[in-house]
Amino acid sequence: MTEGEILQIAAGAMMTGAKIAAPIVLGAMVIGLVVSLFQSVTQIQEQTLTFVPKLVAVGIIIAIAGHWMLGQFVTYTDSLFATVPQLLANG
Repeated sequence: MTEGEILQIAAGAMMTGAKIAAPIVLGAMVIGLVVSLFQSVTQIQEQTLTFVPKLVAVGIIIAIAGHWMLGQFVTYTDSLFATVPQLLANG
């Protein structure tokens, strides 16, 4: 196994992780921005007001995009396991 192959596997893992995490992170960021704007306009500074909507939004995002996220993870894992014999034969 060469350095290039290791870097390719690591880059693929990071890209897959970023694709999987993106919907959740972006959804939480948008909800956080909306809630913070609401708090600054109404001057309500309640801690649970920021937590509960984010929790609900993340739950909805996982319910909607969870199948796609799991599919991305399984596809990457399958391709990684498929290349293991080739990587071991070259090493």
